[in-house]
Amino acid sequence: MQIRLILLDFDGTLADTRRANTLAYVATLREAGYALTEEEYAAKYFGMRCDEFLTHFGIADPAERERLRLRKIALYPTFFDTVRLNRPLWEFCRQFRAQGGRVWIVSTGSRANIDNAMRHLGISVAGRRSRETAPAEAVGKGTGKACTGTADASITGSDAAGWDAAIPDTATKPAPDEGPNGAVDGILSGADVAHSKPAPDCFLEAMRREGCTPRETLIFEDSEIGLEAARRSGAGYFKVTL
Repeated sequence: MQIRLILLDFDGTLADTRRANTLAYVATLREAGYALTEEEYAAKYFGMRCDEFLTHFGIADPAERERLRLRKIALYPTFFDTVRLNRPLWEFCRQFRAQGGRVWIVSTGSRANIDNAMRHLGISVAGRRSRETAPAEAVGKGTGKACTGTADASITGSDAAGWDAAIPDTATKPAPDEGPNGAVDGILSGADVAHSKPAPDCFLEAMRREGCTPRETLIFEDSEIGLEAARRSGAGYFKVTL
């Protein structure tokens, strides 16, 4: 069985958005009169979904949490100079697509945040391509068990300038329906499924939309809940570390 579909988490996997998210939250809460430092957010709240974070932070009013969530989305692009793309992983995905494979982003994050960050990185969502294209050979054949990840299987993107805001002068040229740094074939965000990670629903839904089985799918994740969702999906997976 060949791998026909790659599913990528976004924050911390395809893109290092940690500082941009942190600074956006700090600025949002400062505007509203709340004191929050980068260090406090990183130590206590990083990785929480927005509503969960604001609740734990002590904001009880749902309307106020929603107002702050929308303001954070608006401020987030202000800090995109700190966002870095995982160049080795992304170039692998571009080569995979060039050989007929499909690549989706599957994240629990806000779709607006993902869209804004991808626009900054020059990555678009391509139009639907023909499913008659041959599956990618680069990943190889097999049952999928050989690529099932554990804590020992990781792809490190932070060393040797592995993360960067753009991909300069690569051999892979964008197609007419792609951004300057290429494209993905689809995006699933937290609002698209009833149960978020560690439930496998988001990964299984992406497979369903592409008509692929878990044995035909490879997942890249960085967080423990994401890796648990990948494991439950039955697909092969790799852990990405910053």
